[in-house]
Amino acid sequence: MPIHHSRSAPPRVVVTGIGAMSPNGIGREAFWANTLAGKSGVGTISQFDASGHQVRIAGEVTGFDESIWVDAKERPHVGRVTPLARAAAAEAMADAGIDPRSLNREQQRQIGVILGSGGGSQAFTEEQYRLVHTGQLKQCSVYVIPTSTIGTLASEVSMHFGLRGFSHIVSTGCTSSTDALGYAMRMIQSGMIDCVVAGGADAPLAPLILRGFQLMRIMTQRWNSEPERGSRPFSRDRDGFVLAEGSWFFVLESRERAVARGARIYGELAGYGSTCEAYHRVRLEECGEEPARSIGMALDEAGIPPEAVGYLQYHGTSTELNDRIETTAIKLAFGAHAAKLPGSALKSMLGHPQGACGAAGVAAILLAMRDGVVHPTINLDEADPQCDLDYVAGTARKLQFEYAVSNCIAFGSKNAALVIRRPE
Repeated sequence: MPIHHSRSAPPRVVVTGIGAMSPNGIGREAFWANTLAGKSGVGTISQFDASGHQVRIAGEVTGFDESIWVDAKERPHVGRVTPLARAAAAEAMADAGIDPRSLNREQQRQIGVILGSGGGSQAFTEEQYRLVHTGQLKQCSVYVIPTSTIGTLASEVSMHFGLRGFSHIVSTGCTSSTDALGYAMRMIQSGMIDCVVAGGADAPLAPLILRGFQLMRIMTQRWNSEPERGSRPFSRDRDGFVLAEGSWFFVLESRERAVARGARIYGELAGYGSTCEAYHRVRLEECGEEPARSIGMALDEAGIPPEAVGYLQYHGTSTELNDRIETTAIKLAFGAHAAKLPGSALKSMLGHPQGACGAAGVAAILLAMRDGVVHPTINLDEADPQCDLDYVAGTARKLQFEYAVSNCIAFGSKNAALVIRRPE
């Protein structure tokens, strides 16, 4: 049965499990060890022939055994994002001490799923169109419609584990998983539910998707022969992002529930903010005011001043525009404290996993809190003079901090931020 909370104060929302399927490591601890070591997961694309493309590199989750999570009969009917999401969700639940196979019907009803994804199974849909236009109609999946409908991705997680609480998708571009975590937090705070499996998953590696990003001229084309050097947030010579896939999941629950069952707590979601610049489909407004305001909203909910934040996870895409304007936004949000605030850009090692990137950053924050060390920003050989903050360049750094902020910026003028509090 759900725990009934006092109406005087909303439940505090904590993280008790983490799962990660990352380009630089399969599983939470491999992801974190390689991230601390500054190991890049960017390589030459292997999932399809990219030799005719200007960009031939991406962050792929290599060595991932899809057959563990999707059987051979089911695989033609789902996108790659489905096994990635299931795998990370399973690791998060195991880490939190939750065995979905042991839950009775009422317990299944008390666990919801909220998943953030920018494209869902878009690569699967692209493959279905390829089959149609190459005369292979009989090879098309009977589930082309439900699988191509992005909301079904959350159901693929719920159905696999028998979770009968709400099953929702948040798709807001690159802020998708940050918003998903924020919405999961709100659901628990409202008293509607006490436990949510939440995170982000994207697997956007397909020929047309790659071509579409190239047409926007926002992907790096200079590092095909040295893929691991391609993602270069805040570097003077950056020239675009690297496309990536991956999945990062968490078990979120009320602190009361977590304490009652003796669960280990990684950290607390203390504040969430979201804004829209209402400015442009893909460009950021130069002033940086709305990204700064989303951070301010999250700080206000957490009840802390900017000076209380000890670490920042940057969006850090490696595009000229994003990195420069994000730096401006951080200065607006944190004032004089910005110059003293260490922060890292995880995408320097992963590339950009689209809607899953916010969840990846939250995982990095929580593991940094656990171990007292933050990961580096790699490939920052010479900083852009307009990107003049502390990006923890080169090597990991020992750091103890009480609060951190995870920042995300998306197409469509969207911004989102989370404040993470160290566990008590």
